[in-house]
Amino acid sequence: MTTDRRGFLKGAAALSAAGLFTYAGTAVASARPAATALVAQEWMAGLADGAALSSLTIPGTHDSGARFGGPWSECQNTTVAEQLNSGIRFLDVRCRAIDGSFAIHHGAAYQELMFGDVLIACRDFLAAHSSETVLMRVKQEYSEVSDVDFAAIFTDYLDVRGWRSLFHIGDALPSLGQARGKVVLIADNGGLPGGVRWGDTSVFSLQDEYMAEPFAKWPKIEAHFRKAAAEPGPFYINFVSTAAGLPPRWNADRLNPQVHELIDGAGADWKGLGIVPMDYPNTRVGLVESLIRHNGVGLT
Repeated sequence: MTTDRRGFLKGAAALSAAGLFTYAGTAVASARPAATALVAQEWMAGLADGAALSSLTIPGTHDSGARFGGPWSECQNTTVAEQLNSGIRFLDVRCRAIDGSFAIHHGAAYQELMFGDVLIACRDFLAAHSSETVLMRVKQEYSEVSDVDFAAIFTDYLDVRGWRSLFHIGDALPSLGQARGKVVLIADNGGLPGGVRWGDTSVFSLQDEYMAEPFAKWPKIEAHFRKAAAEPGPFYINFVSTAAGLPPRWNADRLNPQVHELIDGAGADWKGLGIVPMDYPNTRVGLVESLIRHNGVGLT
């Protein structure tokens, strides 16, 4: 991305009355639709190359490919490409090892999507928006091949099918500048070649009470947000999603508005909230944009 392009985006992010983003559920200013889309697609452009990924607030999706299989399996109603274009920068990718490839699953439900399709969506998005990065958790789902066999399939994607250049694979988190234009691998499988490890408590502080029903889940979400704001340092991951009691969509309709109200209210000045994976984030108007604002982008 050119210096002029970066400068334009920084200026767009700083406009105080442009109405680029939704705030507290109000409508986006109709005079600025192009600017709104631009900032959602390239919100990282206004951030310094030296920024630590752990210092950011990164909207994400839980079970990012899960759009099929009925109400208990479905966690999203937008494609990976649509998620990226809306401002999502963390993908939770669940791979079933089958016939030498990765099929995207949520439990037993095949999601009519292959790992290559996810990579194509990321490649196309990053080619068009080189200021951005995508953080990708890769996890084995609905198969039980050994770590060695899982890693062999992943390496085949990298070196035989030609996807290595898309990835940033390292044992430490890169800076934002080092990650721009790349998919940063977060390895949730012991055999994956390199990549920051999902379970590494020296890097991540994780809240993922996926079997807590919404009344019990919300205090955990709120406490993790407050901890991230008060105790910077770890890379916080705060799952809003839960599958307890009711299907994911019903729980999202309860929890997503509570998150939105907190970060636009008592937490309006919080920064560095980490990765926030959600189910159906697009159904709460302005939620993703509000999370992005916690990086100092698009503030009103």
